[in-house]
Amino acid sequence: MLGVWIAVGVVVLLLLWFIVTYNRLVSQRNLVQEAWSGIDVQLKRRADLVPNLVETVKGYAGHERETLDRVISARAGLVAAAGARAAGEADDQLERALGSLFAVAEAYPDLKASTNFLELQRELSTLEEDISFARRYYNATVRKFNDMQQQFPTVLIAGLLGFRRGEFFKAEEDEREAPGASFAT
Repeated sequence: MLGVWIAVGVVVLLLLWFIVTYNRLVSQRNLVQEAWSGIDVQLKRRADLVPNLVETVKGYAGHERETLDRVISARAGLVAAAGARAAGEADDQLERALGSLFAVAEAYPDLKASTNFLELQRELSTLEEDISFARRYYNATVRKFNDMQQQFPTVLIAGLLGFRRGEFFKAEEDEREAPGASFAT
C-alpha cells in the first residue's frame, strides 16, 4: 500500500513539474513575442519617416536618383520582411541606404540647413536609439527563452511540447560593413 502512495506522489510531483515548466516556457515565449512587437513598432515608425526624408532630399538633390531609389527599395524590403532574421537583414540594408542618403546630403549646404531636414534627421536619430534598445531587449528575451529550453530538465519536454528556438535579431557578417558613398559624376 505504501508503494502505491509513493508512486502516486511521484506521478503528482512529475505532473506539477510538467505544468510549472510548461507555464514558464509559455510565459517566456510570450515575452519574446512582446519584445518582437516592440522592434516591429520602431521599425514601422522609421519606415513611415523615410518617405518624408526622401521627399525632402529629393527637393534639393533630385539628380541623386540612385541613392533615393536604394532608400525607397530598402524601406519596401523592411516593410515586407517577415521574422527576426529577414527584418534584421532588411533593417541593415535600410541603415546602409540611409547612411548613403546622409552622405549625399552633406554635399548640399541648403539641404543641411533646412529646418525640415534637420527635424527629420533628429527624429530618425531618436528612432535609431529606440530601435537599438528594442533590439537589445528582444535579443535578451530570446537568449533567456533559448537557454530555458536547452537547460536540463526542461530540455526533456520543450521539443515535445512544440517549443522552438527563437531567432536573434542580428546582422549577417557581410552586412556589418560601413556604407560607402561616392560623389563621382
